[in-house]
This record gives sequence, structure tokens and C-alpha cells, in this order.
Amino acid sequence: MKYKNGVSMENATRKKLAEIAKEKAQLPFHGYISGQVSNIEPIIQHFPKWNLRDADGLWCAAFVYYCCIEAGFVIPYRPNECVSCNLAGCLGWEEYAIGDSRIEYHKKADCFLPEAGDIVLYDRVFINQEHDHIGIILDINNDTIIAAEGNISHDNISGITHRPIDEHIRAYIRIPNGYKY
Repeated sequence: MKYKNGVSMENATRKKLAEIAKEKAQLPFHGYISGQVSNIEPIIQHFPKWNLRDADGLWCAAFVYYCCIEAGFVIPYRPNECVSCNLAGCLGWEEYAIGDSRIEYHKKADCFLPEAGDIVLYDRVFINQEHDHIGIILDINNDTIIAAEGNISHDNISGITHRPIDEHIRAYIRIPNGYKY
């Protein structure tokens, strides 16, 4: 049995992803805020061309990748399916999910019921652009998603947030349990 950070890769599950995302979001991680030195090094270390300054305020997708790796999923930081960018970018996650047939990709308009451990892609949450935010679903309550996110509310800090299931939801990504690239 192979292990990554003490987690069996054979036991990588969306349930474990949701647990880790909740734990890591509540640490919290943060970029440079209120005179504090950034503590996002564990998140960005997976992206060799990035440093703390370059990542500051732009690390929501890297947080999702970090949580996936911590949960035991085996995913390179730049899978072949990523054309525009690596998995530190929301667009990279979409390209990856669409390009790998083992991963489920569902537009918001699809008849899909997201679950804990699924990834949610957002449009126009912080800026008036597509692919501007991403998170990991912890729970769904009626028409609200509870998600663990990095750079929550564009405040440069991780946390857990409640977001309405509305026009800002672009798509859902479901990585299969035990996934290895």
C-alpha cells in the first residue's frame, strides 16, 4: 500500500477530501494580511514557478489542489489536459476535468446533485470574469453550498463559507474515489 503524507492513496475518497478541506480551511491559511507573514507555503510548494508574493491573493485553486493531494489523490500539478495553466488556476481545473474521462464534469444546468468532496467552480464571485473562484463542497443545505475555500471572499484567508446555488456556479467536478492520474 502506498502512502502520501500518512494517507493511503488506495483510500483517497471524496469523503476524506471534504474532511481535510474543512480542517485546512479552518487553520486558517492566509496570504499577506494585516502585517502578518503569509503561511501558504505548504499550498504553493507544489507549484515550482510560484513564490509567496506571486501567489498572494490568487491561491484558491492551489488550495483545492493541496487538499486533493493531502487526501491521497495522485494528480500532477499540471496534467496533460491543462492547456491554459496548471491546477493553481480555476481554468486549469476545468480543462483537466473535461479532458480526463474518468473525472465527472457537470455544468450547473445539468441534472446533477453535488455531494461533499465535490469541487465547485464559480464565475463572477469576486471580479466580473469567468473561472474566478473554486472550492470544495462540505455540505448542501436546500439552495446553499457550504464550501471550504482558499482566499475566501477575496480576503486572502481560507475558511468555510455558505454560497447560494445561483448563477455564480459554473460547474461541479467529481474526482472518483481512489483516483490516480
